[in-house]
Amino acid sequence: MTENYQLVDNAAEQPLSMHPKKFAMWLFIVTVVMIFAAFTSAHIVRQASGNWLEYDLPSLFWSTSVVIIASSGFMHWAYLSAKKNDFVKVRIALSITFVLGMAFLIGQFMAWGQMVDAGVFFVGNPAGSFLYIFTGLHGLHLVAAVIYLLYLLVSSFKLKVNSENMLNMEMCSTFWHFLGGLWIYLFIFLLLNH
Repeated sequence: MTENYQLVDNAAEQPLSMHPKKFAMWLFIVTVVMIFAAFTSAHIVRQASGNWLEYDLPSLFWSTSVVIIASSGFMHWAYLSAKKNDFVKVRIALSITFVLGMAFLIGQFMAWGQMVDAGVFFVGNPAGSFLYIFTGLHGLHLVAAVIYLLYLLVSSFKLKVNSENMLNMEMCSTFWHFLGGLWIYLFIFLLLNH
C-alpha cells in the first residue's frame, strides 16, 4: 500500500513540461483555429439567410494550393536535415520553402485581382467580403511565418540550426505546416460553400 502511494506521489511531482515558447505558439495556433472556425461558421449562417452572390473562385487558388503543399514538403525536408546536421540541405530546403512561401503570397494577391475582374469586391455583397477576409487573414499569418522562416534561414547560415538546437526549427515547421493545412481547409470550404 505504501508503494502505491509513493508511485502516485512521484507522478504528481513530475509536471508535464513544454518549452514556454512552444506553449505560447500552441496557444496562438488554437486562437487562430478559433478565429477561422468563427468566420467559417458566420459564413454558413450568413449564406443561409439569402442575398448571396454566386461567383467562381479564382483559378489561381488551385496553383497556390499546390505551392503551399510543396512548401510544406520542403519544410519537412529542412526539419529532417537539421536533425541530421546536414547544413547544406537545411539551407537549400529552407531557401526553397521561403521562395514557395513568397510565391504563394504573390499568387494570392494576384487572385484578388482575378476576383476584382470577376466583380467580387470586399465591399458590397457579404460573399465577397468573406472571401477577402479568409484569404487576407490567412495571408497575414503567412507573412509572419515567412518572416520567421527568413530568420531561421539566416540562422542556418550561422550554423545555429542543428540537432542540438531544434527549438526554432520545430516551431517554424509546426507553424508552417499548420498554415498549409489551414489554407487547404479554407480552399475546400470555399469550394463547397461559395
